[in-house]
Amino acid sequence: MAYHPIRELPIRALAAEVLLAVESGESLSQALPRAQQDIDPDLRPQLQALCYGVCRWFHRLDGELGQRLRKPLRKQDRNVHLLMLVALFQLRYSHNPSYAILNETVEACRALGKSPLTGLVNGVLRAAEREGEPDSDIPVVRFSHPQWMIAKLQHNWPDQWQAILEANNTQAPMTLRVNGRHGSRDQYLQRLADSGLEARATAFAPWGIQLANPVAVDRLPGFAEGDVSVQDEAAQLCTRWLQPQAGQRILDACAAPGGKTCAILEACDNQAEVIAIDQSADRLPRIQENLDRLQLSATLKEADAGDTSSWWDGEPFDRILLDVPCSATGVIRRHPDIKLLRRETDITPLAGIQLGLLEQLWATLKPGGRLLYATCSVFPQENSRIIQRFLDKEPQAQLLSEDAPWGSDTGYGRQLLPAPDSHDGFFYACLIKGSDTPDQDNRP
Repeated sequence: MAYHPIRELPIRALAAEVLLAVESGESLSQALPRAQQDIDPDLRPQLQALCYGVCRWFHRLDGELGQRLRKPLRKQDRNVHLLMLVALFQLRYSHNPSYAILNETVEACRALGKSPLTGLVNGVLRAAEREGEPDSDIPVVRFSHPQWMIAKLQHNWPDQWQAILEANNTQAPMTLRVNGRHGSRDQYLQRLADSGLEARATAFAPWGIQLANPVAVDRLPGFAEGDVSVQDEAAQLCTRWLQPQAGQRILDACAAPGGKTCAILEACDNQAEVIAIDQSADRLPRIQENLDRLQLSATLKEADAGDTSSWWDGEPFDRILLDVPCSATGVIRRHPDIKLLRRETDITPLAGIQLGLLEQLWATLKPGGRLLYATCSVFPQENSRIIQRFLDKEPQAQLLSEDAPWGSDTGYGRQLLPAPDSHDGFFYACLIKGSDTPDQDNRP
């Protein structure tokens, strides 16, 4: 992807270039840091807000712009199309003065080298300001999601699909996981209150705290000392099912960025032998940084989890956390670029990868051990159907079916759907190897 020199671009033009990279297949987590590194640090939050906001409302904004343009812009002028989406986002969802949005967007168009289009940009945006946002009954525009995703949710969740779409368009809360080795949740809530930060305990995760408003991590008491981490409540629930114990040998497959690795170690007071593997060497340092900050120890390996011959020493595991690659449709509110990046044709290949990983890692589990299958997807094709297919051909596998106060029982695991002002969408299925009966006193 060719970029204009970053230092020469106004913030709106730079946002258009980042969005152009996303449309070309890059994630915001890839494209945005590259754009942020050479601009004034004070402008970085503004650039992030623009890029995330346009992705969140892309289909609604694009629907409006499509109505206002007599004909689509040329392919080589796509960045100007995206620039107008940035301006529409600010007109509809920000408190910026409209005259400033219009004037600065025209200047940004010139900065992109597209001066002949400034008249079009000015005319379209002035009409948008004057006329307001048009009503639309088109689902893609109304719910700001791709059509295939809306249809799939309607099919899979006929009673909840609209609530899922609406939750996806909200901004996710900032949720913390208290390090129980350093103090209790109640103690940390008091520390937050003493620091002027409003917060409450999460409903389901025993170490979770949800902030009333997001803050930079350096404002969190004791963050640098490892007293607390940032992690969604749904992700924290992994330890409730896995029940890690001191002295056990535990595998965290597909471990980066390491939030669940650290949660497992905290749950057993850093007294387990944890092996954390990830296919990406670039992501392993992030796991190590989290471990170091929290004063925890694990063995990190760069490996393909499914290619057990390349990394497994033959000694079986008491516990396995298999957080598989997935569509990430349960965390769209945190990663709105998923709406632009994910395709319906991705789901079947992902399901093949997921089942393959489950089959390969099952062989590394001890008899009586637990394997926790997890995704941040809301599609049964990646969740309950994977577990059903696996159980149909693996006689040694038993599904741990326990009542829990969160999520819904699919018959093959528990599904959490994204909830406004609460947890992300997540799926868990806990499998036990052999005929051992799980400890009834250690229910999720």
